Amino acid sequence: MKTILLIGLGRFGRHAAMRLHALGHQIMAVDKSEDRVQAVLPYVTNALVGDSTRRDFLESLGIRDFDLCIVAIGDDFQSSLETTAFLKELGAKRVVARASRDVHAKFLLRNGADDVVYPEKQMAEWTAMRYSSEHLFDYFSMGDGYAVMEIGVPAEWVGKSIRELDLRRKAGMNILGAKQNGHINMKIQPDMVLSDKETLLVLGQEDDFQKIIRG
Repeated sequence: MKTILLIGLGRFGRHAAMRLHALGHQIMAVDKSEDRVQAVLPYVTNALVGDSTRRDFLESLGIRDFDLCIVAIGDDFQSSLETTAFLKELGAKRVVARASRDVHAKFLLRNGADDVVYPEKQMAEWTAMRYSSEHLFDYFSMGDGYAVMEIGVPAEWVGKSIRELDLRRKAGMNILGAKQNGHINMKIQPDMVLSDKETLLVLGQEDDFQKIIRG
């Protein structure tokens, strides 16, 4: 369990609060809008209405006590930038900031953010990959050209065992698990025979996936 300061409670911030709550973390939520603060009360430990661009306000929160600070402000880049810089000045252990454009990401990283999330860009990439193929069901980029994908079993793989396919040697791909009827099996054995009733969770290079899922 971590103690997390979440600043900015728009759609992105609200969904982040809900997910962090489900994961069991302690959350302090902050926003200028009282309505937004009220909306997340069921999912957070504490919540305050306040201006995160005021250094004295942030200082009163005890920034050093939080394991993670998330700046989820999406509609005011100047406020996001100032908040990020103040958090780092006040001794934040780790600051993750939301960016909506490439140039914003660069400035946030230069001004104190340890990491940047880019939800619009990441969702656009996911959508492009997911719906450009009938055989791709989910996609997660790992960076450097690698990804974890959930794919349908290609017709030429049906009835063959993982040992027979030998994907690790032939294609540099690793089968991590198999999914059927909503259940995931992560205990993959070499003699497991594949069927068209399941999907596979596979780790590999995106270029190699394209050869398999094209069409």
